[in-house]
Amino acid sequence: MLIGYLLGSIPFGVILTRMFGAGDLRAIGSGNIGATNVLRTGRKGLAAATLLLDMAKGFAAVTIVERMFPGNAALAAAGAFFGHCYPVWLAFRGGKGVATLMGVVLALHWELGLVYAVVWLGLLAVLRVSSLAGMAAAIAAPVAAAAFGWFDIVPLLIALTLVVLWKHRANIARLVEGTEPRVGSQRE
Repeated sequence: MLIGYLLGSIPFGVILTRMFGAGDLRAIGSGNIGATNVLRTGRKGLAAATLLLDMAKGFAAVTIVERMFPGNAALAAAGAFFGHCYPVWLAFRGGKGVATLMGVVLALHWELGLVYAVVWLGLLAVLRVSSLAGMAAAIAAPVAAAAFGWFDIVPLLIALTLVVLWKHRANIARLVEGTEPRVGSQRE
């Protein structure tokens, strides 16, 4: 779990925006360290890189730990996810976990990663609401795991999904109010 946490806690959004002169990500937009907030800097390439690196750290944590300590993939998954959401390096103020969760589910079972990606990217393309697409993808993960018969990881995925929903509580309030920004809008 510690290995997963340390890998998951690497704040790629903060590192990339500082490295490429886009400022302190935590002082921009929502203050979040994820790809959606990096997109608010106007640097699409940095946002894409943040998204891929946040997914990669979840995938790497599960894969590395499972090879080093077989049977501990779920612990590594939880560690990487919580490392991203609550990194010690940033006073436990991290991201919302959507991209890292995708990396985790992809490493656990590639089929879950495919379901996650289709739900996330499909809803994002149609609705252009990043938060809604991310939350729906997170919800799809334990549902798909149960449908595939992987009941051993369903409790873990439910727990991680609940954290994703908790981290999105302000987004949920804006969705209810009808004020949640769309990707590409002036407010985004």
